[in-house]
Amino acid sequence: MPCVADWLNNPFSIVQGIFAQNLPNSDWEKKVTDYFKEKLKENNATNWVPSLNDVPVHYLKPNSLVKFRCMVQDMFDPEFYMGVYETVDPNTNARVLHFGKYRDVAECGPQQEIDLNSSQTVTLERQTRHKRSYEEDEDMELHPSKQKEQHIGSGGDIHGCGEPKRLETEASAGHHLISPNCSPPLDLNFPLPGEKGPACLVKVYESWDSYKVNDVLEVYGILSVDPVLSIVNNEERDNSTLDPMECMDTAEEQRVHSPPASLVPRIHVILAQKLQHINPLLPACLNEEESKTFVSNFMSELSPVRAELLGFLTHAFLGDSLAAEYLILHLISTVYARRDVLPLGKFTVNLSGCPRNSIFTEHIYRIIQQLVPASYRLQMTIENMNHSRFIPHKDYTANRLVSGVLQLASNTSLVVDETQLEQGQLDTTGVHNVKALGNLITWQKVDYDFSYHQMEFPCNINVLITSEGRSLLPSDCQVHLQPQIIPPNMEEYMNSLLTAVLPSVLNKFRIYLSLLRLLDYSISDEVTKAVEEDFVEMRKNDPESITADDLHRTLLVARFLSLSAGQTTLSRERWLRAKQLEALRKARLQQQKCVNGNEL
Repeated sequence: MPCVADWLNNPFSIVQGIFAQNLPNSDWEKKVTDYFKEKLKENNATNWVPSLNDVPVHYLKPNSLVKFRCMVQDMFDPEFYMGVYETVDPNTNARVLHFGKYRDVAECGPQQEIDLNSSQTVTLERQTRHKRSYEEDEDMELHPSKQKEQHIGSGGDIHGCGEPKRLETEASAGHHLISPNCSPPLDLNFPLPGEKGPACLVKVYESWDSYKVNDVLEVYGILSVDPVLSIVNNEERDNSTLDPMECMDTAEEQRVHSPPASLVPRIHVILAQKLQHINPLLPACLNEEESKTFVSNFMSELSPVRAELLGFLTHAFLGDSLAAEYLILHLISTVYARRDVLPLGKFTVNLSGCPRNSIFTEHIYRIIQQLVPASYRLQMTIENMNHSRFIPHKDYTANRLVSGVLQLASNTSLVVDETQLEQGQLDTTGVHNVKALGNLITWQKVDYDFSYHQMEFPCNINVLITSEGRSLLPSDCQVHLQPQIIPPNMEEYMNSLLTAVLPSVLNKFRIYLSLLRLLDYSISDEVTKAVEEDFVEMRKNDPESITADDLHRTLLVARFLSLSAGQTTLSRERWLRAKQLEALRKARLQQQKCVNGNEL
């Protein structure tokens, strides 16, 4: 009977046993998957599996079972491998069948050779995805094992990158790592500036069509860091210069697709699942019976959690409870459907009235960073607009997708800080980047550049714009900040605010925001009719200022207000509260317009 050490530390022994018992049947592969699936269902078994997100690769045992939470960044071309092959001993002519699945290099015993002409050889196909790890933001010290975004490559292999909590310093602080076998430095192709962490090539054997670019996955598989990979790849590059017909790949393509395993390990996937969410404080799947109990227990205490969160954010907004209310609605918003090209459920908020060149917006981002699983602050300076790469593009020489800032996983919070914008000239790149940001906000899509054509990649990104006046970018809702207090020391005030929150309370905030995004919502026919009648009455009373856009926005506010209270249907009470919030928000904007003489 295999023990824990067998399937964790030496999964190949399990695979070999199942392979040997089931020959010549072809269902041994399914039995391997079923075996590990059952093992991982045991109590806390998933916690026994070391994570490549948290543990540096040089601390992990080669050929052991590991898990990796990652985002698909790129997809490579399919690769063929020997699923089953036969070795022969030249002295005794003894023949032995081996499995090639889950391996990068075919193995054979001493005094054995691989019979490439054997009738028993089975050639199969696998896909490679380039992935990067998906872990929490660095500033989220209070959030245990919070995960950041990862990327996957194409084809059977997925290339992923992540940023684990390493016990040692990184080899490099930037995008480039020096490999002893590669020159120039190896570019790990991270989307966000300054990002670092493990990248991974993930070999997928089943259902690879269901994993798309930018999907966030959790994979369980066999870790491969065989140094032979680097030697083989270097020899192939050297040989291909002598005989171009030996390999159709360019040297650059080989370098990108076959990096040293010590820097970019391989994972041969046994099990993989697309994640419903990326908050480790929530059960992975909310449809299971145990998860329903968790959700039910949390929903019973939802009201005090909401009140505490509203109070916390009100303090963060210097006493402005209306801005805090709208931020809660923004943070639980999500694209729940698409009608033709229109994304339904997006709620981009423009928080205007922010102090210019102040540390206020930086601290607001820090607070958001503490609340959500994935976030990024984009400082909208002329320098960044003109020189940053926002849109991913295809590099046909290296046959890879070069990532950009807007290649983000679903439900990432993107905070665009427009208070950093100063006078200057946008060049062509800057204009394209601003246009790409506008398209992301309006249509929730990014048009990736494939040189000869563009390809739409739908996304689901929560965008918050902080600005002094009205933003240059489109938004669904503008809220003008009205501070009630001006702390003498903003840095000290914001730091004390975060320090005062207990970790247990902060975790409740995190569960609250993630859970409410996943709830279903509906409006009954009766309430729909009442809302329509109410809107007609509003139009009669104020035909000039009440438009269809106002109805759409108020319905959105009512939706998120209902969900924020744990209600999955719209009630008359919530509709009236949504109208009240919108009236307060518009009154502020009108007041500011009268003060300044122009609209903010």
